[in-house]
Amino acid sequence: MSQAVSVKVSSRYQVSVPRIARERLNIQSGDRLLVDVQDGALILIPQPQDYVAHMAGLYKDVWAGVDTTTYLAEEREAWNDSESD
Repeated sequence: MSQAVSVKVSSRYQVSVPRIARERLNIQSGDRLLVDVQDGALILIPQPQDYVAHMAGLYKDVWAGVDTTTYLAEEREAWNDSESD
């Protein structure tokens, strides 16, 4: 949404998610939203059904071209070296 949309808080402290936001985020009736307050702003985030699937591939660009087996071996060796000091 490039322009803010106004919503009204009901007497039961409920708000409706505007149609344009529901469509862009594919929010359906019954979906759950995470609520967060950041720097005086209320943030609503669709809650993933499956956190593992949602996190899969996160930061894959950081690991591009890195041999993870070698990296882990080096990290473990560094811990072993620090324990012997």
